[in-house]
Amino acid sequence: MVCSLDHKKYDGELLYVTSYGIIYIQMKQILIFTDLDGTLLDYSDYSFERALPALEIIERRKIPLVICTSKTQAEIEYYRRRLNNRHPFISENGGGIFIPKDYRELQIANYEFQTEEAADYHIIRLGARYDDLRMAIKGLQQEGFNVKGFGDMSIEEVANITGLSNEEAAMAKERDFDEPFIFSGTDSDMHTLLERINEKGFHYTQGIYFHILGNSDKGKAVSILADMYKNTFSDIAIVAIGDSLNDVPMLERVDYPVVVQKPDGSYDPRISLPGLIKAPGPGPAGWNSAVKEILNRHRDV
Repeated sequence: MVCSLDHKKYDGELLYVTSYGIIYIQMKQILIFTDLDGTLLDYSDYSFERALPALEIIERRKIPLVICTSKTQAEIEYYRRRLNNRHPFISENGGGIFIPKDYRELQIANYEFQTEEAADYHIIRLGARYDDLRMAIKGLQQEGFNVKGFGDMSIEEVANITGLSNEEAAMAKERDFDEPFIFSGTDSDMHTLLERINEKGFHYTQGIYFHILGNSDKGKAVSILADMYKNTFSDIAIVAIGDSLNDVPMLERVDYPVVVQKPDGSYDPRISLPGLIKAPGPGPAGWNSAVKEILNRHRDV
């Protein structure tokens, strides 16, 4: 029988000093996927200040934090700079996976995905072409539906409905895979509208706004990246954090699905999954509490 006399962490592993010598036990690697709006970012002012304690732990423990959001590449890059985040990210509700070319933790060459090469990224396209989505929106308008996409709005209009600055609203309009839209009408009109979107060969989801998109979602993109990380780390625990219906496909694919509260303290009633963790607070405050608790569980195992 091996008797543990002492232990400490050493270079990402647990080191046990026993009467038989030193035993190394590899620690479980944590991987976190996170939504932004209403989750890591405050619903009203887009601040992540209340999540800073957990973010500091993530940075210290070198845990990959992968942003997975309805936001565009330009918007995500803005927040990655503020967060000092260098990891891959998923844009526009799973439409695109962006892997930095200097990111050594993943070997994209080992996979058969066709990539679109940009200056700084390997891009895996899962979503529809934006021009096709715009044509679908125009078609719905011609059929009499009162829908208005971000592509129909000026920068000032997008800023007005979202609370973003004009600079951020301009980034929100730089879309590639997904079109947010607003709708006015009865519940019956809405039901018919969503049926027509499907009949046109597209899908829809809902965060703060409705979105029309192709055959992509956050869950498919998360699964692809998670598999890549699994080939890098021998033992991995995956966390995902969201607040809305469009986060469900992502939450379904992970070990620790977390939902944060809405600003009024409620949880989205459409999110109901086995093992769902309900964060004890809204937005970044709930995000911070849930992440710290999960990381504490995996501190020494």
